[in-house]
Amino acid sequence: MAAAGTCGTGTRSTGSMVAAASTNNVTSFQRRGPRASGADSGCSRLVSIAGTRPSVRNGQLLVSTGLPALDQLLGGGLAVGTVLLIEEDKYNIYSPLLFKYFLAEGIVSGHALLVASAKEDPADILQKLPAPLIDDSYKKECDEDVCSHKMEPDIKMKIAWRYQLLPKMEAGPVSSSRFGHYYDISKRIPQELIETSKWHGFFLPEKISSAFNVESCSLTPGYMKLLQFIQNIIYKEGFDGSNPQKKQKNILRIGIQNLGSPLWGDDICCTENCDTSHSLTKFLYILRGLLRTSLSACIITMPTHLIQNKAVIARVTNLSDTVVGLESFIGSEKETNPLYKDYHGLIHIRQIPRLNNLIYDISDVKDLAFKLKKKLFTIESTSSRAHGRSSCGTMLRYPTAGRVESSQTRDQTLIPCISRQIRYRWTTREIPEYIFNYISGQV
Repeated sequence: MAAAGTCGTGTRSTGSMVAAASTNNVTSFQRRGPRASGADSGCSRLVSIAGTRPSVRNGQLLVSTGLPALDQLLGGGLAVGTVLLIEEDKYNIYSPLLFKYFLAEGIVSGHALLVASAKEDPADILQKLPAPLIDDSYKKECDEDVCSHKMEPDIKMKIAWRYQLLPKMEAGPVSSSRFGHYYDISKRIPQELIETSKWHGFFLPEKISSAFNVESCSLTPGYMKLLQFIQNIIYKEGFDGSNPQKKQKNILRIGIQNLGSPLWGDDICCTENCDTSHSLTKFLYILRGLLRTSLSACIITMPTHLIQNKAVIARVTNLSDTVVGLESFIGSEKETNPLYKDYHGLIHIRQIPRLNNLIYDISDVKDLAFKLKKKLFTIESTSSRAHGRSSCGTMLRYPTAGRVESSQTRDQTLIPCISRQIRYRWTTREIPEYIFNYISGQV
């Protein structure tokens, strides 16, 4: 009887569970969704921040650099809490463009800005930002500037199979995507966007005019003032998460121009053995600590070609998370090189951050060049152009090295060279063995 009573109790409990499940329309194979009642209103999903997306590699929150091609090279974008170091070109012509792209992307995405400069007033820098392009405008500009030399669609040229899958560095924007925008450098950003944006300016000549005591630290007055300014903005605006009552989260974009130049009171570019050689590295160390504990991302342009001490350059690189170098062709031998006749310089991805690790990643792409057009700044691969691929994906008519012609038109002086090239391609398994034996017999 006891057993029967126990069984009956279990049956009633099971029946009540089934009835409750049928009432709520929930089974073991379904996830319980959020209810409309006030009891479960607190279990809302995490609100995403505009202009950001998670990384597909490690889930880190990313922001766009303002140049979609550069975002692709950096693994999807710039990670929040990291430093992007731009090594300025020799004449400082192209590095300000990347600096302005980063700030313009922040205004379009609704992020807060902090612009620091020792050369130009931050208000003037914002007035010179490029205007954003919508999807239709970009397609029109691409048709006019990029694809003006495109071949007829019915004329198709066959290329080697190993070059057909080469990735193109430039791709049109997706209309449904809100991450990353394209900009027209021939136009200025609308004044309405600047007025509605929230930004903070740090102009060194104005900040350093007052008396400042730096006896207790080894930082220069300019660096110390800038660190205090950044720290106050992060803490007062709640970018460090100290204000939990603030529901709407936002990103702080920090832009520092010409850091390490003599304008900042640093003599690191003047002499090889300078007294303030550690001032710049200490500044970067403290800055990175502030970024790691806040919703902020920083871009720094630095004239590394003026720094004579190579050990300082190595330490600066290690203290930065992402390092991108610009090499201009102006005044160099590469300006007359036929391989680079369509480009204005090279871009070097020196290191990519590997977060929560002591080492960094190095990009596999080594042959990147940039081109400044009338309205666009593009990044392309020089190998695709060398192999005959233009920026629009069409093939150019370049002569093929090592091509064997008929015996009647063949120059006898080219036979030894052609034979060596054929033997090399066979050893590298680029041509089958039976073709190698056949051509060797003909040659």
